[in-house]
Amino acid sequence: MPELPEVETVRRGLAKLVLGRTIAQVVFDWPKGFPNSQTDVNTFVIGAKIVSVQRRAKVLILDLDSGYSLIVHLKMTGQLVFTDSQSDDLRFGAGHPSDSLINNLPDTSTRVTITFRDESKLFFNDQRKFGWMKLLPTATLPDIPFFQKVGPEPLDASFTADRFVERFQRRQKTSIKAALLDQTVIAGIGNIYADESLWAARIHPNTRVVDVTNDQLNTLFSELRLVLNTAIKKGGSTNKNYVNAQGKKGSYMDFANVFRREGQPCLRCQSSIDKIRVAGRGTHICSNCQVLPT
Repeated sequence: MPELPEVETVRRGLAKLVLGRTIAQVVFDWPKGFPNSQTDVNTFVIGAKIVSVQRRAKVLILDLDSGYSLIVHLKMTGQLVFTDSQSDDLRFGAGHPSDSLINNLPDTSTRVTITFRDESKLFFNDQRKFGWMKLLPTATLPDIPFFQKVGPEPLDASFTADRFVERFQRRQKTSIKAALLDQTVIAGIGNIYADESLWAARIHPNTRVVDVTNDQLNTLFSELRLVLNTAIKKGGSTNKNYVNAQGKKGSYMDFANVFRREGQPCLRCQSSIDKIRVAGRGTHICSNCQVLPT
């Protein structure tokens, strides 16, 4: 599943392509992936203009001038592919790297096709049918359960180190990695960037939050933001199930310090990188740099 940097990369790419475009038609073939009434689609989507593309945690939000928004969750195999009828070269894909990113669309994986008035199109493809595109009143988004439960955005200017420490202290008995992965504590962090930020902060991922000092949490806050910003700059990871908003694999994994480097030397101390299991996830550490408190 994509993490914050991958979804943010998609958001930035789509924002350059779909803003100001007016929707002329919506076709879908999987009601669970597009659980919206035809009446609402006809009233609030057809004829509406996309006025902003936002991200909250790992979810994309396409705001319409009708006062409604299309909420998109790509899940494991979702894709968003934009094509322009005026130029074969103007094609952008994001998501699971199947051939649908480059094939003629719609194809057998296409769940939703949005056609704009200028005949450009936005395709929502999803092979495994876990993703979805929901239509909701924009004003109600803060009140839906998902947005109420999800934690703050780690890159928001208003999210300070003090708030970071306070939120993690609520999970005193759990491991620091489990807390990082908990979307109610902080939004958008998955396995890759949890491992990377903990390595950078020299914290063993199995350390209980109660045993992590405030100084360590402050360091983790800074390193996490640095890791996320670097990943966004590099277009996200090259994790096998994700590519960026230009249909190309991101380059962050080329610069990863620990994730998927088991058996290779630590770039800081030259000890071998180990792979262990923490919080039910494969976890990459340097046992020399990241020592579990006794």
